[in-house]
Amino acid sequence: MVYEPLHHKYRPQRFGDVVGQGPIIATLTNALKTNRIANAYLFTGSRGTGKTTTARLIAKALNCIAGPTPDPCGSCEQCLAIAGGSALDVIEIDAASNTGVDNIRELIERAQFAPVQSRRKIYILDEVHMLSSAAFNCLLKTLEEPPAHVTFVLATTDPQKVLPTVISRCQRFDFRRIPLTEMVDHLEAIAFKENINVETEALELVAQIAQGGLRDAESLLDQLALLDGVIDAERVWQLVGAVPERELLALVDSIQAADSTALIEQVRRLLDSGKEPLQVLQDLLGFYRDLLIALTAPDRRDLVALTAPTWQQLVERAKFYSAAQLLALQERLRQAEPQIKASTQPRLWLEVSLLSLLAPPAERTETPARPLPSPAPKPPATATAPPPASIPASKPAVPPPPAPPSPAPPAPPPAASPPPPPPPPTSAPPPAIPATPALLRDRWQEWLRLIPQPTQSLMSSSFCYEQTARQVVIGFNSAALVKRASEPKRLKQIQEVLQQFLGTAVDIKFAVGKEPQVAPSAPPPPADSYTPPPVSFSPPASAPPEPAPPPAVSPPLPEPRSPQTIEEPDELDRAAHGLAEFFNGAVVNFDGETSDEPAPASAPPPVIDEEDDLPF
Repeated sequence: MVYEPLHHKYRPQRFGDVVGQGPIIATLTNALKTNRIANAYLFTGSRGTGKTTTARLIAKALNCIAGPTPDPCGSCEQCLAIAGGSALDVIEIDAASNTGVDNIRELIERAQFAPVQSRRKIYILDEVHMLSSAAFNCLLKTLEEPPAHVTFVLATTDPQKVLPTVISRCQRFDFRRIPLTEMVDHLEAIAFKENINVETEALELVAQIAQGGLRDAESLLDQLALLDGVIDAERVWQLVGAVPERELLALVDSIQAADSTALIEQVRRLLDSGKEPLQVLQDLLGFYRDLLIALTAPDRRDLVALTAPTWQQLVERAKFYSAAQLLALQERLRQAEPQIKASTQPRLWLEVSLLSLLAPPAERTETPARPLPSPAPKPPATATAPPPASIPASKPAVPPPPAPPSPAPPAPPPAASPPPPPPPPTSAPPPAIPATPALLRDRWQEWLRLIPQPTQSLMSSSFCYEQTARQVVIGFNSAALVKRASEPKRLKQIQEVLQQFLGTAVDIKFAVGKEPQVAPSAPPPPADSYTPPPVSFSPPASAPPEPAPPPAVSPPLPEPRSPQTIEEPDELDRAAHGLAEFFNGAVVNFDGETSDEPAPASAPPPVIDEEDDLPF
């Protein structure tokens, strides 16, 4: 004998056997009594609420030999064929696997033929929301004006996906979830008939787990029937894989007592028993919801999915909480749920999330944001001061470079080296670079970026080996690189770029060797670090150290001045203006304004001659 599952064996065979759908059954029964049968019905609701069962009962009531009747006999040929699923005129179609226009077109063509054995043809389309929009549109005309011998029953769990034009052509019935008490009574009746030794608390738990779906409850009871001995609530929790109520109570108690050790041990015991971290979190979240209901409605046990002893314990524990505390705990657990879902270490996140519940919400303070550090003050000479006036000189000034976006004053030529010949008035080359190896080395990468590729890649490993007034020696670490750089095309490119960069024509030679070590130049003193005059000015200490240039290029150094001698104000101004001119800066007074005059009013500014040397 083939075993028949409980949800098949105890499928309702009469309208009176349908559980939990009283209003719908009453409406359909009255329609059958008055012979006011619609051409199409739409049954909506969650799974296991009786949609397909009611559709078969309509087919049996319409095709029974004693019908149409709301009470089919169940013993005639038509009733037995419909109950066994072998009736030729009752066609059940799974719309999830027949979603196309061709399937609906075939259905419409067959609907035109008269019934073979029965009084009427009944088409039951299950999960009709899975049909495509084109298939729905194809079905519209037939639903509105079907043949007289055809009745359509559409069933769906997602009515939002059904076209409104289809819904408007059907009589809609919304099947609700089965109430808890009615489901428990139905399960007790089945357990009695099948001789299943199960406690009432276990049946209540089964009904709560089913969440209003009678088919799910009957399937779970079918599994429990295979266990030996008395079936209690604990064995139900073990079978479904959910967290038992006593474990949830222990977690709640540990969180309330702020016992971190006990909390971690309970979580580890649950996870070691096979429970998933997400399942533990969701069950605890639902348990806090039950605790909130126990606080706000202690007399409504029907609102929760708990056994009677657990409900009484929740009512007692709810006295130690406020509604705001329970809502805050639920919110913090809800925020942890997506982290556990997406994390590769859900166990770690579960432990951290539960430990965070030990601290009261009032103690959770946000760390104030650290203020951003204020930017370092820039020297007024280069950032805030207006452009300085140029110092009068006996030689013409070189035009300003075209790079800065704002107008800039013409930069005077440096006085520490012989000036280059003035460029043609039609072009504006960059200012000439003094023939000092240290300065060229400092700007070596700057002029290398001006060389076009692929010569630039070749020159990236070069260095300034030596420089004189008319010659620059470029060093390489390899003779092969020297050979490649000496090619006429590459050498021409290098010469043109270097001449443009320096502002004067120079000869280029290549050498193989190591880059000479040169002491770095000291940075110029900041403008805001000057002290009011009179002050002792020591030229050797304030000037940036430079390596000694070749004797043939650099002019003789001036005589060192005595460190004990205090210079006059005009000498200090002259030194300051010379230093500012050399670094393309400006002289700033101590009140924050830029000096418009090159020297104090008491003494006219000295004229810097080509033969004069700056005091550094």
